[in-house]
Amino acid sequence: MAMPKRLNDPLYQLLREGRVKEFNRRRRAGESCDLRDSDLRGVILQGLDAEGLDLSGCYLRQCDLRGVDLSHTRMEGSSINGARISGAFFPKQLSSEEITLSLLHGTRMRYRE
Repeated sequence: MAMPKRLNDPLYQLLREGRVKEFNRRRRAGESCDLRDSDLRGVILQGLDAEGLDLSGCYLRQCDLRGVDLSHTRMEGSSINGARISGAFFPKQLSSEEITLSLLHGTRMRYRE
């Protein structure tokens, strides 16, 4: 598993700066970015349009994911230790046990077969 990294990608920088609406707007306009294995710890992601994003391997420690629909987001190998997840909707491939272990202990989430 790769170590989480900070990216030079402009869309990634928008997320780090808390500019989620601008991130969403630019993605809808056709821009893309590769967020796999990225360091998003502590970032406020409320309002994120996560459909189709690949957040696999991401470090989402203490992120604010409240109300974010992640059901069509790839999250295998991500860690959400200490994240705020009230109202978040996770991919069906993630069991509640995987989510809880990651939230409480920082384990990387594994998809069930």
